Amino acid sequence: DEMNSFNRSVSFNRRGLSIGSPRVSRTTSWVSRWFRVLVVIGSVASFFLAASGYMYVLPNLTQAFHGYGVLSTNASIARCDVFDGRWVVDDSYPLYNASECPFAEQGFNCLGNGRTDKDYIKWRWKPKTCDMPRFNVQNVLEKLRSKRVVFVGDSMSRSQWESLICLLMTGVEDKGSVYEVNGNKITKQIRFLGVRFSSYNFTVEFFRSVFLVQHNWAMKHGPKRVRSALQLDTLDDISKEWIDSDVLIFNSGQWWVPGKLFSSGCYFQVGNSLKLGLSIANAFRTAAHTWASWVDTMIDRNRTHVFFRTFEPSHWNNQTLRLCNVTHRPLSETRGRDQSPFSNTILDVVKNMTVPVTVLHITPMSAFRSDAHVGIWSDKPSVPDCSHWCLPGVPDAWNEILLSYLFANFRHPLK
Repeated sequence: DEMNSFNRSVSFNRRGLSIGSPRVSRTTSWVSRWFRVLVVIGSVASFFLAASGYMYVLPNLTQAFHGYGVLSTNASIARCDVFDGRWVVDDSYPLYNASECPFAEQGFNCLGNGRTDKDYIKWRWKPKTCDMPRFNVQNVLEKLRSKRVVFVGDSMSRSQWESLICLLMTGVEDKGSVYEVNGNKITKQIRFLGVRFSSYNFTVEFFRSVFLVQHNWAMKHGPKRVRSALQLDTLDDISKEWIDSDVLIFNSGQWWVPGKLFSSGCYFQVGNSLKLGLSIANAFRTAAHTWASWVDTMIDRNRTHVFFRTFEPSHWNNQTLRLCNVTHRPLSETRGRDQSPFSNTILDVVKNMTVPVTVLHITPMSAFRSDAHVGIWSDKPSVPDCSHWCLPGVPDAWNEILLSYLFANFRHPLK
């Protein structure tokens, strides 16, 4: 442990000093006095060297009190699992108003769509053994100056992307200086959205890639039931757009279900071979290894901070019947939703990667939040939704953790 291996104590052995007697010659006394002076000077120098070493170990201690870093009760971030904690009521929340953020989809703005109970926006995530830093928008904006932040994934990734933009816009006076680079409005199908904060010269981008790997249409002379296939050994063809980034956040999982795959005639392929008998779990693992290989090959570990956010649990009473009961308070227990085979696969795959990847393991913390889903408060109230999340809400907590990792003294803080 870096903190424990560093010895902050500075001492010297006073018993080694010889205090002169009246019988000692003047020369000896003079030498003795200078020896003591040199020892004191050396001790002071050692102290400052030690202090500077301590500040090197904790270079962002001051920043932590201004909105950066994770403040641990035992002064060791490495010992704090920020994903092990509980939701606590905090009247300073929410951190923004979705109705005042032009990049929050109408479908996620639950209050704007008529939700009357507001308790769900008052919960803050509190780790057990450390404190999350308070969101300080001005510090974050400055830290992101001239950077490129890229989200890659499905609609859950898009909601986190929207959340971060809305959080950051609270610190921008000229709202018109924040705009989508191509003038596009947010839609569910568009493959690329990029919002530029021109005053700070950075962009926050979203690439829609629900499987991360390449989706191909059916092979010639293939089985009739196969309309398309996921090329499990090839990353999405838009992946070249993700490389030149400073922060890169992935997610996947929601589309890896029979209804999105087999029911629509989509199967799996490796090379030129269809894998009709391959299970979804094994296909996802193969795709995860393809993703990991791409990251290890294409990403500059000295520049890009890579994250993978794990699976977001839903809270359907009955997914087949589409029964959705949004509660008024978080659950007191996760009822098994804190576990996901998709999350476990990612946690396992990243262990053998050469490029450092931070796994944002939000599955357990989000499992409690049956109160925070869109429900009937969307732009299509006739279609209940216990998968997506209201904004403001749970995705804001994901972003607070993301920012803490970026600006704390982890491997190499964002510079």
